Amino acid sequence: MERFFDSLRKKKLIEEETLTGTPFLIAGLGNPGREYRESRHNIGFMVVDRIAGQLNSDFSKVQLKSLISQISYQNERIILVKPQTFMNLSGQAVIPLMNYYKIPQTKLLVIHDDLDIPFSTLRMRPFGGNGGQKGLGSIIEQLGNQNFARLRCGIGHPQGQMDVKDYVLNKFSKEEYEILPSVINRAAEAALAFVTEGLQAAMTRFNGVVEG
Repeated sequence: MERFFDSLRKKKLIEEETLTGTPFLIAGLGNPGREYRESRHNIGFMVVDRIAGQLNSDFSKVQLKSLISQISYQNERIILVKPQTFMNLSGQAVIPLMNYYKIPQTKLLVIHDDLDIPFSTLRMRPFGGNGGQKGLGSIIEQLGNQNFARLRCGIGHPQGQMDVKDYVLNKFSKEEYEILPSVINRAAEAALAFVTEGLQAAMTRFNGVVEG
C-alpha cells in the first residue's frame, strides 16, 4: 500500500494549477474537535486525511462550513472535504460546496462509518438510503435524493448493552487499531479509483473485507 502512494509522489501527480474542468468532491464525514478525532464516527475524516497527506496536501482552507483540500490526481481535480457542522448537519456543508463548484452528483463520493457492516469491511454503493447514518441522511435531505455514490466503512455493532451513540463516539479497540491503518489505506485507494476508473470498477475491486 505504501508503494502505491509513494509512486504517486514520485510521479508528481499534484499539478492543480494546470487543470481545468469540473472537479470531483470527496467528502469524509465526522465530527470536528480533538475529542472526536480518533472515534469510530470519524473514519470518514481519517480516510480523506490519508488521501491528502499522501498527496502532499492538507486541510488548511476553510470554505462554506468545511475544511477543504484541493488536489489533482491523474489529470483530475479533486476537492476533499471535512464538514465542520458536526455529523448530523453534514448536508449543510456538502451541498453548498457542490453548488459553488457546480459539481454533478455523479462526481460526488461520501465516505462514512456504518454500524451494519463488520469492522474492516468496505462497501461502495451508487445510491441508497441512510441506514440510520445521520450525516448521510442530512446530505440526502439537503440534496433531495439518494442518487450519489458512498463508501461505507464498517465499524461493526456494539456488543452487549452499550449504547450506539457511546459506541460510535468511542475510540477503536486495541484489536481494531492493529487493522485500522490497512482499512484507511484501502478506503483511500478505493476513493481514488472512483475518480480514475469509475464507480463500477471501484466497487468490483474494493468491496469486501480488508486484510490486516
